[in-house]
Amino acid sequence: MKFLMLFLAALLWGNVANAQEEDPILMKINGVPVTRSEFEYSYNKNNSDDVIDKKTVDEYVDLFVNYKLKVVAANDAQLDTLSSFKKEFAMYRDQQVRPSFVNDEDMEKEAREVYERTKERIGDRGLIKTAHILIYTAQDATDEEIDIAHNRADSIYNVLQDGADFAEMAEKYSEDPGTARNGGELPWIQPGQTLKEFEDAAYALEIGEMSEPVQSPVGFHIILLKGHKDFEPYDTLRNDIMRFIESRGIREKIVDKKLADLEEASEGKLTKEDILANKTEELAAQDPELKNLIREYHDGLLLYEISNRNVWDKAAKDDAGLEAYFAKNKKKYVWDSPRYKGMVYHVKQNDDVKAVKDCVKKLAFDKWADKLRTTFNNDSVLRIRVEKGVFKKGDNAFIDKMVFKKDTTVTAVKDFPIDAVYGKLLKKPDSYEDVRGLVTADYQDALEKQWVAELREKYTVEVDYDVLKTVNNH
Repeated sequence: MKFLMLFLAALLWGNVANAQEEDPILMKINGVPVTRSEFEYSYNKNNSDDVIDKKTVDEYVDLFVNYKLKVVAANDAQLDTLSSFKKEFAMYRDQQVRPSFVNDEDMEKEAREVYERTKERIGDRGLIKTAHILIYTAQDATDEEIDIAHNRADSIYNVLQDGADFAEMAEKYSEDPGTARNGGELPWIQPGQTLKEFEDAAYALEIGEMSEPVQSPVGFHIILLKGHKDFEPYDTLRNDIMRFIESRGIREKIVDKKLADLEEASEGKLTKEDILANKTEELAAQDPELKNLIREYHDGLLLYEISNRNVWDKAAKDDAGLEAYFAKNKKKYVWDSPRYKGMVYHVKQNDDVKAVKDCVKKLAFDKWADKLRTTFNNDSVLRIRVEKGVFKKGDNAFIDKMVFKKDTTVTAVKDFPIDAVYGKLLKKPDSYEDVRGLVTADYQDALEKQWVAELREKYTVEVDYDVLKTVNNH
């Protein structure tokens, strides 16, 4: 027994050693190992031939470490327990995993069942190929309107009886636009597929025979039977049936049924979520590419959420921080040419030119829009049209002409013939609001660098540089 245990232990250790040798640990982030294959997957995906700013392996290490540090921080913050995270990750994971519950045998069985059900429904009547000329009547048509349509159908029928070409008459007179341009021709029809009155009349015809006008709920049909055939063998229709199954989402219904069956068979021990999670682990163990893909999406969602909290959303809403950053870095935002901070507006009457200026002249710039809307456009009648912003030459034709005095052609605003401007010409930004987009982006970069520095201080990072040398070279 002792010998057997030693033998098994040696065998197990050999397997672990082989696995580590095949995919060694490249680094540890806060004690969490990262294999060479995981790093290679990320590096190769983000440094393909079509990437402009390609990095060397050594250059990419710092970017990858920063990425993994943020994921560790997100896990520490338990962002993976958020219902929003779980829902989005499960949706993506299911797209990758659910198809594995359906195999070719399942689809073949479903296709066979569809074929047999259809064959039974068609029975001995077979399928027919028809063309028709429709004289349409509305469902609420009066008796007089129905008589007019009937008489018209009779007239067309009589002309056909005298030898007129059916296809030409259909194209000219049929009120079924979907078939008229094809000479009235319909696809192959099977029993139960169309209007009963049409079907009964069509199946009663011989090939080449034409019916008298037949009334249905949509009007009067003159029907020509062009062909009649038995239901084709399964092998002939298999590809069409498979396409039908895919278009109707039947594959997903098969998956749902299998999951329900597995859940029931577990006698309460497993939920559908458990089954999908277990299947994910099973497939990931077999397919490294899938494992990396799912991990990438999982970590990417966490990265987005924590970055939004600590950088993107934080910077966008931190007005005090933006203002302070702008004050410290004003030289970065000097303009190469003046800007006009204000508005061009269009009114219907001269009195409103001054009224608009008086309305906003004591207000902060960011309050103008709301005040103008509530004062001048607060009901169904629009009194003014406004374009507000910080304009440079070339941004707005009216500003170019009225402020920068350029010889520019402007297009008058319909129904608002009087144009005016109000604002001031600036050589440099007044406040961070004048260059908010630029300041926000730079402030986000500053927050990002500060955050990464804090993460590197908080968490340990160990890189095996001997293994790093073997990346994409083993």
